[in-house]
Amino acid sequence: MQKTLQTFLQTNDERVSRLEVLEGPTGRRKWPDEVKARIVAETLVEGARVCEVADRHGVAPQYLTTWRRLAREGRLTLPAEGSTSFVPLVVGGPPERRPTAPVSAHIEMEVAGVLVRLPADVSSARIGEIAGVLRHP
Repeated sequence: MQKTLQTFLQTNDERVSRLEVLEGPTGRRKWPDEVKARIVAETLVEGARVCEVADRHGVAPQYLTTWRRLAREGRLTLPAEGSTSFVPLVVGGPPERRPTAPVSAHIEMEVAGVLVRLPADVSSARIGEIAGVLRHP
């Protein structure tokens, strides 16, 4: 590569009139069918543009068009609907606090027409005792 570049850079007047630099992979690449199918599936989403998807994956749009044709002909199997191997991660803040009913300062209990109000911090055993006495006078 070094010799080739030097040959291109040498001219009669020692100036370079034009130098083209290719960015990205050059030459042939082998795309696995699973990758091709996943990329083709992205183009089938409503509003997707083949050129944008191809650019995002670093593939020439004409290859992507060929892969789409292969998929239509049944020679490239697309992933099943909903069978993606990754799930989008959604990061949120702390869970929202649901509003609760206002905490009353007392517990009311009515048995046989008798209303009893007890403090909210009374034990369940004491509530049971009082209810038992009210039921069996």
